[in-house]
Amino acid sequence: MNIHNPKTEFAMLREQAGLTIEEAARVTKCSISSAYRHERGEATPSALAIDMLKLLAANHTKMQADAPFTFIDLFAGIGGLRMGFEAIGGKCVFTSEWDKYASVTYRKNFPHDPGHIFAGDIREWTKDAEALDRIPKHNVLLAGFPCQPFSIAGVSKKNALGRQHGFLDETQGTLFFDVAKIIKHHQPEAFLLENVKNLQRHDKGRTFAVIMNTLRELGYNVSTRVISARPWVPQGRDRIFIVGFRDPAQFSFDDMHVPVGPAPTLKSILLKDVDPKYTLTDHLWQYLQNYKKKHEAAGNGFGFGLFGPNDVARTLSARYYKDGSEILINQGKGKRPRRLTPQECARLMGYERGNRTFNISVSDTQAYKQFGNGVVVPVVESVAEAMKPHILAAVKRG
Repeated sequence: MNIHNPKTEFAMLREQAGLTIEEAARVTKCSISSAYRHERGEATPSALAIDMLKLLAANHTKMQADAPFTFIDLFAGIGGLRMGFEAIGGKCVFTSEWDKYASVTYRKNFPHDPGHIFAGDIREWTKDAEALDRIPKHNVLLAGFPCQPFSIAGVSKKNALGRQHGFLDETQGTLFFDVAKIIKHHQPEAFLLENVKNLQRHDKGRTFAVIMNTLRELGYNVSTRVISARPWVPQGRDRIFIVGFRDPAQFSFDDMHVPVGPAPTLKSILLKDVDPKYTLTDHLWQYLQNYKKKHEAAGNGFGFGLFGPNDVARTLSARYYKDGSEILINQGKGKRPRRLTPQECARLMGYERGNRTFNISVSDTQAYKQFGNGVVVPVVESVAEAMKPHILAAVKRG
C-alpha cells in the first residue's frame, strides 16, 4: 500500500497538520515504525495521539487563515522564491524539493512549523486527483521548475550525451506539466515561475510557446520578463520570470522597484579573511591557463574569468564546484587566484545580506551547486512587491 495515500484517520490528520510521518511520530510520542503502521492501518494509534493530531490540524487551518495569503514552493531548491514572498507577508504551506542536500539547507533556514508540509518528488502529489487534493489550498504558486533541459549549457551537455532535452527529457523536462496539473486543480489566484533566459529560445521558441499556451488555456493572464540581477548584485545573471493572475489584474513588471545609482561590485560581497583552501593549487591554475590559451588560439571564448573587487562577476553556475573557473578572485600579482567561498556565493545571490545570515551546513560542493541553481533573492523580492497589491486584491475578492 502506498504510504502517501491517506486512507486512515492518522494519515488524514497528519496531512492536515502538515507533518511528515517522522514528525508525526515525534509529536505523538511513538516510534517511527509504529507511525508507519498507523499510517497504513496496520495498528491503531492511541486516543491521545489522535487528539494531538486533531489539535495540530486545527492550528494549521487557523495559521493559514491568519496569513494575508498562502503560497506553495515547488522545485524549491534552498528557498530563494520563498524568501521573496515571505518578505511581503505570505505563508508557505507546502514545499517540494527532491534533492536531499538542498532539502537539508532548506530545512535549516526555514524552521519547521506544524502548518507546513515538506514533500519530496512532486510527481507523487500530482499522479491523480486524490493526490492533488493532498496539496493544501493556496493563493499563490511558486515554481523554479528544473531549467537544465532548457539552459544553453544543459542542452549542450544532453546533445553531447545523445540525450533528449526540453519536453522530451523524460526526467525533468516534463515537470512543467506537473506544475500545470496543480494550477488546474487548485486554481490559485496567482503564480510566479522562474527559469533560465534560454527558455524562450529553446527548440526555436516552440518550448516556450507550449508553456505560454498551456498557462493561458488554464485561464490565466500571463506576463513575462527577462530580468538582469545586475542592479541588485555584482553578477551578470539574466532569468525569465513568468507571472500569471487568474482574474484580470493590472500587474506590470514596470512597477518593480529597481535600484538606481551605481550598481554593486564584488567588494560588496567579498570576505576579508578567507581560508587558504580556496586558493587554486599550482596544478589547477596552470591547467586553466593552458586551457584558456588553447581555446584563444582556436578563436574560442572558453576560459577562466579573473575578477577584482571593483569588477562584476559572470553568472554563478551549478558547475562552480568543479574548478571555480567562471569566477576566480584575483589575490594580487604573483599570487594564485581563489574561488569564492560558499558564504560569498550566498552574498552574491542575495541570500545573505545586511543583518540576515544564511545557514550553510552541507559540503562546499553541494553549497556551490545549490547557489548556482538558485535565484537572486532581492530580484524575487522586487517581483513579489510588484505582485503584492494584486495578490491581496484577488484574495479579498475570493
